[in-house]
Amino acid sequence: MIRNTRLAIITLILLLTVPALMSPVTAHAASKAEINRDVDSALQKLYESTPLAKLLSEKAEGILVFPGIVKGGLIIGGQYGEGALSAGGKTIGYYRSVALSYGLQAGVQSFGYALFFMNKEALDYLKRSEGWEIGVGPSIVIVDKGAASSLTTTTAKDDIYAFFFDQRGLMAGLGLQGTKITEIEPK
Repeated sequence: MIRNTRLAIITLILLLTVPALMSPVTAHAASKAEINRDVDSALQKLYESTPLAKLLSEKAEGILVFPGIVKGGLIIGGQYGEGALSAGGKTIGYYRSVALSYGLQAGVQSFGYALFFMNKEALDYLKRSEGWEIGVGPSIVIVDKGAASSLTTTTAKDDIYAFFFDQRGLMAGLGLQGTKITEIEPK
């Protein structure tokens, strides 16, 4: 009886969660102006809270910022957000970040992240790939408070540095593994 009840609960959760995750998210896609505004605001906050990010921005070939990723799940989870790639102080492209996951998880969370492409090869890889799956391709270093205290622009030798910011909500874990980044053309 208990086993049948668990199976029924899991089935109900899947029936409610999967359609929500698979529904088209583009119904409320942001405009270029909205994305640019949110990216500029997010970068300003990141630079104020993490001086290393500002220093790396001066050496980076490009910066891809996702100011508002929304992540949620109950056994099956997903995350989605839109952002912009800038190089030389100008926006050169717009991107979508999507990830699906399965496992022991529950909650809802929002956060932002910025990827600092430190060399032309890493930036070119993003531009030429038709949907870049993080974890495949150039090496990425997640910069947390500990790493930020010992990393300098002189010791920064990796392809890409990732900074998380504006974390809100309750959900265990932040990561980029399995995230797919695809170029988009907003209005």
